[in-house]
Amino acid sequence: MGEHGQPVAPTGRLETSADRPVVIDPAGGDIHAEADRLRAFGPAALVELPAGIHAWSVSSMELLKQLLTDPRVSKDPRQHWPAWQRGEFHDSWIRSWVGVTNMFTSYGAEHRRLRKLVAPAFTARRTEAMLPRVERITGQLLDAMADLPDGEPVDLRSAYAHPLPMGVICELFGIPDDQRAEMARLVEQIMDTSVTPEEAARTAQEVQRAFGALVALKREQPGEDLTSVLVSARDDYGSRLSEAELLDTLLLVIGAGHETTVNLIGNAVHALLTHPDQLRLVLDGKVPWNDVIEETLRWAPSIANLPLRYAVEDIELRGGVTIRQGEAILATYAAVGRDPGRHGREAGQFDIRRTDVEHLAFGHGAHFCLGAPLARMEARTALPALFGRFPGLRLAVPAEEPEPVGSFIAHGYLTLPVLLKGKR
Repeated sequence: MGEHGQPVAPTGRLETSADRPVVIDPAGGDIHAEADRLRAFGPAALVELPAGIHAWSVSSMELLKQLLTDPRVSKDPRQHWPAWQRGEFHDSWIRSWVGVTNMFTSYGAEHRRLRKLVAPAFTARRTEAMLPRVERITGQLLDAMADLPDGEPVDLRSAYAHPLPMGVICELFGIPDDQRAEMARLVEQIMDTSVTPEEAARTAQEVQRAFGALVALKREQPGEDLTSVLVSARDDYGSRLSEAELLDTLLLVIGAGHETTVNLIGNAVHALLTHPDQLRLVLDGKVPWNDVIEETLRWAPSIANLPLRYAVEDIELRGGVTIRQGEAILATYAAVGRDPGRHGREAGQFDIRRTDVEHLAFGHGAHFCLGAPLARMEARTALPALFGRFPGLRLAVPAEEPEPVGSFIAHGYLTLPVLLKGKR
């Protein structure tokens, strides 16, 4: 018998079955240790997610890349997930992830239609035009931090890593000041994978109400913001977004547009402060900030696991494993970022001098994140500005003390206490 009583296959790998999936930690207490444990089962292992959902977890980057570009893999539960079609899990945490109608949960021609409507909001020109706003918000936040009393710990997440991308995305989509806190709260609720059915239902209702109010406002008072663009958007065939598609698309782009960047900034700061030799390299100009960002995305991606995809037909994997038609697949970005088969024996080490930093932090294939250039630009602005203003920045607690967010999806810190030494 192998670890946790699982039978060992003749190859020396552990085996799982539909009756014995590996139950993962819904709170994501130690995502990378869990990924290492699952790696012992081979390139793909059957796991049990919160609410009893079974899915295939992938630990091989090569295999995940293949699955993310395989036309036999869908993101539409309405067409290709029998459990959802039977009405299962509709009252659970997964509702906010797969029970919506937008490009995140669409497949084939329907995905291309919805993505084509959203893509103009994230062109290179629009992203570049945001740089002055990003720099302005960054400066305002740094000024506010500099005014804080010396020697007192500051939560970098709430003071900097969160309000920067939240401010940017709210300006981009024209979200009024009095609605921003509610939007941020709802996104955090969606990331919580331990909610009760009652909490999941309440969150879904609140999301519809909040985004419905935003759309109503932009219909009455349209502007140059991207919510107004989406409200009036049509695809090449003249087909307008349905009301449900519009609300769910706004939830997707606003939620993904700030929460992931929050974790990117926080994870990069924590990594640098716990690897002072590498921080010195970048501060001395020997390694560019872009390399810090890409290594952070590989080593500690903002999204660890992204639910869900579904096999349109049986998919045979090497080694005799078959993902059956209708079975769910989890996109495991954190696990494959540290895949020894891709990055060697030192895959688990943070190294900004790494020459090969391939990662899937923004996805791969048709569903690659449209907001990736904006997230990179925000981090590229925020990180050097932070360390330039506070060159003596250091953690206010031991390196292992910051608490991770309570989610196996989001990958970041709930708080990140720091001391602002050497203010400029």
